[in-house]
Amino acid sequence: MAFDGIVTRAVTRELSEELETGRISKIYQPREMDLCFVIRMQKENKKLFISANPSFPRIHLTEKTFSNPLNPPMFCMLLRKHCEGGIIERIRQVDMERIIHIDIKTRDELGDWKVVRLIVEIMGRHSNIILIDPDRNLILDGIHHVTPAVSRYRTILPGKDYVAPPEQNKASPLDVDREQFIRGMDLNAGKMDKQIVQRFSGISPLIAREILHRAGLPTRENLWREFSQLMHDIKEHRYEPILVHGQEKSYFSVIRLTHVTDGLEPDRIKTFPTVSRLLETYYHERAERDAVRQRVHDLTRFLTNEINKNQKKIKKLEQTMRDAETADKWKLYGELITAYMHQIKKGDKSVRVINYYEEDQPEIDIPLDPEKSPADNAQHYFKKYNKTKTGLKAAREQLTKTREEIDYLEGVLVQLDQATMKEVEDVREELEEQGYLRKRKPGKQDRRKKKEKPVPERFVSSEGIEILVGKNNKQNEYLTNRLASSRDTWLHTKDIPGSHVVIRAEQFGEQTLLEAAELAAYFSKARQSSQVPVDYTLIKHVKKPNGSKPGYVIYDNQKTVYVTPDEATLRRLKKQEA
Repeated sequence: MAFDGIVTRAVTRELSEELETGRISKIYQPREMDLCFVIRMQKENKKLFISANPSFPRIHLTEKTFSNPLNPPMFCMLLRKHCEGGIIERIRQVDMERIIHIDIKTRDELGDWKVVRLIVEIMGRHSNIILIDPDRNLILDGIHHVTPAVSRYRTILPGKDYVAPPEQNKASPLDVDREQFIRGMDLNAGKMDKQIVQRFSGISPLIAREILHRAGLPTRENLWREFSQLMHDIKEHRYEPILVHGQEKSYFSVIRLTHVTDGLEPDRIKTFPTVSRLLETYYHERAERDAVRQRVHDLTRFLTNEINKNQKKIKKLEQTMRDAETADKWKLYGELITAYMHQIKKGDKSVRVINYYEEDQPEIDIPLDPEKSPADNAQHYFKKYNKTKTGLKAAREQLTKTREEIDYLEGVLVQLDQATMKEVEDVREELEEQGYLRKRKPGKQDRRKKKEKPVPERFVSSEGIEILVGKNNKQNEYLTNRLASSRDTWLHTKDIPGSHVVIRAEQFGEQTLLEAAELAAYFSKARQSSQVPVDYTLIKHVKKPNGSKPGYVIYDNQKTVYVTPDEATLRRLKKQEA
């Protein structure tokens, strides 16, 4: 794990310098395992972000703005009760572990001063944020509960005693001397980096490999020289926050990673003025993608189920239509029974008559209900005929609507493929408006959001022409029906779910047309296909039928081009835009 004890020491130092003596003015819990503290410090607000997310646990200052739930979770309410208005007295790291204690001085219900302690444990899937009463060592609550069924050694529940994570019995790398270090290194055993990790707390495999790389020939003296120099810098808080995009993965650290950066292109190496800026840059995009992936997963599963249900419905409707093809037979039976009624007696189970409707007039057998009179048998077949014909008409209408619904749902599914968090929320709102999902109770944020105009994604062609792409149906409708002018050119994949694309110019070259067509193909269900047909026409020839689904339009006077979508074109046109 990259967030090791050394990074924890660096960020703790930074937070203590920036936040101690600051007053906590607001506390939010934007996501299940994330917290954001707004701290008033020297006439300005600073934001502290803490996450116990199992995949991305972290703590750092942030400049990001988070959307918060309408109803704050219970843990957030508890923190507000005990910590809002409190003053941060001390922020410290526990030894070289990934554990940080934040002591907050606040007033109790009687107005007396007390201290509560927020414990941040950054330990992968075991990460937690716990509020305790340090005087009684009593847990007030934790963002993640651990029951006795999960851990007998360590229970995290309100009212329980706080027990620290089990000790690993490793030496502190900041206190070891030369003799202790050399005596503990076994050159014959090899794997010197693993030996360093196993012996000393707070050192990750990444840092151990860096020490080994700097030492060159791994003798005890060389290892001690580089180890002691590095620990001296850390003890003196001399850090160099760095983010490295390697050939296979990215790394971050608060020390130089020469074993990763040697021979790497300069544009793959980025340094930062603060540890918080480094952590936010590294984690924010990944955490955002993870949150988006979860939201997308939930909606994708729902949409896939809806599509599957509609596909089963189509099979039933098609069977109904096949059954309805026999409707004329029921009418024929009714008419023949009426014509030969004088030959039929009540109690007959069938009758053999001549079908005079056919040229060769063959004889046919007509089943009868012996409990019914001849007239009732005839009426039975006429009613069956009328019912079948009515059902056929309804089945045809339902079949058309069901196929349109599948097209709509598949289009929404395509829009989720590369959606941002905002675009995912737009899709969810649309599904709520269309009655697929239950509507959430609107709050102030939702009312403000409705005033915001959709923002289609912007690209610039090689000829300098602006191209706009709707990433979801809200953007599609706004782009096509309101933003674009009648002489702009509109593009869409032919008979394939996808985005609306608009070229914002009356005059442009063939290159712009092909690039816009590539964008239309890329943001469609045919992204992985070749020679995708893309229709284009003027906006004035595009119409939205009354009562149609969001994003649905009809158009005429179109022409078609065939293109193969390429992500390189997408990046190039965005680069043009930048």
